[in-house]
Amino acid sequence: MQPLAVSESILEKYKEAMTKEGHTVKYFDSLPKNQDDVTSRIKDAEVVVAVNYPISAKAINSCPNLKMISVAFTGFDHVDIDACKKKGVVVCNSAGYATHSVAELTFGLIISAMRNIITCNNVVRKQGTRQGLIGNELFGKTLGIVVTGAIGMRVAEIGKVFGCKLLGYSRSEKPEAVKLGLKYVNLNTLLKESDIITVHAPFNKETENMIDKEEFNLMKPSVIVIQTSRGGTINEQAFAEALNSGKIAGAGIDVFVQEPPVDATNPLLTAKNTVLTPHIAFATKEALVKRADIAFNNIISWIKGNPINRVA
Repeated sequence: MQPLAVSESILEKYKEAMTKEGHTVKYFDSLPKNQDDVTSRIKDAEVVVAVNYPISAKAINSCPNLKMISVAFTGFDHVDIDACKKKGVVVCNSAGYATHSVAELTFGLIISAMRNIITCNNVVRKQGTRQGLIGNELFGKTLGIVVTGAIGMRVAEIGKVFGCKLLGYSRSEKPEAVKLGLKYVNLNTLLKESDIITVHAPFNKETENMIDKEEFNLMKPSVIVIQTSRGGTINEQAFAEALNSGKIAGAGIDVFVQEPPVDATNPLLTAKNTVLTPHIAFATKEALVKRADIAFNNIISWIKGNPINRVA
């Protein structure tokens, strides 16, 4: 339905394998223009491979043959799951493909924020000095990880190597996290005690605005907040206000409620002490190849009657 951001040779490999089994494969090299274009692209399909472009209930209900959607993405809140359930459409996601890439960018944002890397770069180019740009070490800091799924666990592993004290908040506790030295606490305790807070929660009704004005009020004024999860898990207006008022010291932000390009009126674009990236945490060459592998293996497993990574 939309590009998978891998080479044509990789796509042709999958197409050839599927064609040998009697299936017809069609892929696109551009994003849909709108939901009508989505419908036009998938109206005759039995199986759809999507990434992060929204698929509405209207589009799903306009496809009489649709039986399965393989989402080449970890999050799947952009697909109308209720419509899929009513229609009996199986939905599978591609969790795990970007574990390393997201965790690594998380630390890129942490270090950029703590060591003023972007500002330092600009200062040097203008013949400036380090005056006013003294940063902070990661070593010895308390790293609070909100949700210890695969990515949160990888963040914990890297954080331990940096010499951080690890706190975690998650619906379920992982023995391997505890063995690593992570201490599970409630969310309020994590927010109060952490020097760095990094969010790795999925977006759903329970996690929408899970960090809002009240939560920012609990944080240390020296805290750095990192958002690489899903737009909407942190209230953007409250986030900007906390930054601009000095309630928190800084932030690294990769995801927004609106998929980039972000509207110029978004308060985070002008908030103080931020490092912003355009939803790129997942986007490494290695991760994108892995994502394509998972997405097509989802289809093959479903065809064989044994669906994997099923979310609906």
